[in-house]
Amino acid sequence: MSAHQYDEGHTVAGWTGFGIATVGSAVAGVGVCTVSAPLIGGGLGIVVVSLLVTWALHLTGWGKPPGRRDRAQWGMRVRDPLARAGHPGCVGCRLAGRGRVAEEHAVVVPRESAQVGETVG
Repeated sequence: MSAHQYDEGHTVAGWTGFGIATVGSAVAGVGVCTVSAPLIGGGLGIVVVSLLVTWALHLTGWGKPPGRRDRAQWGMRVRDPLARAGHPGCVGCRLAGRGRVAEEHAVVVPRESAQVGETVG
């Protein structure tokens, strides 16, 4: 078993977001040292931009889901072909409206422990 099967974050989306967030943190740090509110705000703004850029790259296939992947997907510069449908359990995909189960396919399972006359809700 190779360690590359679980290389979470080692993607174009992950490293790009990390690089932009590092610059934003450095700008905010300089702002703290020089007591400059515009630099602190600008640095925090850059960190927010890094979040949005990472999310956009993930949705376009440059970020991969956690867990095991096929050997062909191990490389950092390999796009994820399943990103369009959404990754199961991925918060970013859920926020973008991907990977949701349609309401008509949802299964309602009644609780077996409900007492007679008790409302199950």
